[in-house]
Amino acid sequence: MRGKYETHVKPKLDLIAQWARDGAIERDIAKKLGVSESTFSGYKKEHPELMETLTVNKEVADARVESALYKRAIGYEYTETSKEVGPDGVKIKTTTKQVAPDVTAQIYWLKNRRPDRWKDKQDISIEGALKVEIINDIPKPTDTD
Repeated sequence: MRGKYETHVKPKLDLIAQWARDGAIERDIAKKLGVSESTFSGYKKEHPELMETLTVNKEVADARVESALYKRAIGYEYTETSKEVGPDGVKIKTTTKQVAPDVTAQIYWLKNRRPDRWKDKQDISIEGALKVEIINDIPKPTDTD
């Protein structure tokens, strides 16, 4: 008798790869396969081909997102094609459009890639001696008051 890995997981390694590239988390992948999260976790340890499938395809997904974030941060151009129907027939019109750089994407990128220079909270240390002088300008009460 074959185990659940052989029947529910191994035949679907290509599908698992696609799900990982599409950004699915392991809990959802396990659910789609009809196995528990803990069982799926054990399969990753026991079956290197599953672990490799997940690792490689998650890296692909991460790289795609990083690339898109970078592109959004610096801005980009794209070509839009449309059809215009007129009295002379159908004409194909191409227009170059620009997407402006996105400040939020820039901030996110810099805070994560260069936290030493861009984190919100800066740690500043001051060294040296500090002299404190207390001046008391309040007159002292006299015996006659």
